[in-house]
Amino acid sequence: MASTVIKNWDNKTWLSSQNYINSFNNFLIKNTKINSNFKILDIGCGRGKILGSLSSRLNLKYKPLGIDIINHKDRDKRINFKRVNILDLSLRKSQKFDLILIKQTIHLIKLSEVKKLLKSLVKILNTKGKILIFTLDTTNNEIPTFKLMKFKLNKSLSRDKKILKTITNLYPRRIKKKFIFKVKISKKKYIEMIESRYISTLIPLSKKQINQGIQEIKLSYKNQLKFKDKLNCIIL
Repeated sequence: MASTVIKNWDNKTWLSSQNYINSFNNFLIKNTKINSNFKILDIGCGRGKILGSLSSRLNLKYKPLGIDIINHKDRDKRINFKRVNILDLSLRKSQKFDLILIKQTIHLIKLSEVKKLLKSLVKILNTKGKILIFTLDTTNNEIPTFKLMKFKLNKSLSRDKKILKTITNLYPRRIKKKFIFKVKISKKKYIEMIESRYISTLIPLSKKQINQGIQEIKLSYKNQLKFKDKLNCIIL
């Protein structure tokens, strides 16, 4: 996995809001028919709030397992947690899961490693289990950007397209879905998110580049930002 660390993607953003969490979990329930007996693995779980909420909502018998390279102090206590690089993940073959979730994480993995990763995950999937892979919408993305951020994001989305093509070649019977969440956020709050580098495309930028981008955002957008956060979902 790439060495870049995203610490704030699920911290004080719309992605950490209860509305987003409820909406995302509604999508999971609808498309996987989760029940209380499900064993769930979340790869790149961040603070684990999504599955923590799902665990309470469905009264899951087994704590979901979340893995991430950062051990957040405020991670959700309703999940079990392992601090590990996904490519170093070692699970007993007897430890099977009904749902494996890869949410906006697979783009951090080298293209050459994606095939190897998916094959290893299939081995720990129950017979009727499913793997759900989420990536940003690669064609009609609405995330507010400044010029350099847009360039970096488009470059990343181009890579996502290659990953999705690789997955399609490996699993031609995969199912495609789309998750859409309507975002309403103040420009002030969104600028704070940019300052905290909430998305991977902002990680390599210098402080000067971030500040220049913030000035562009101030000039280009109204005080209230409204857009759709759209994710591609591949179900294996």
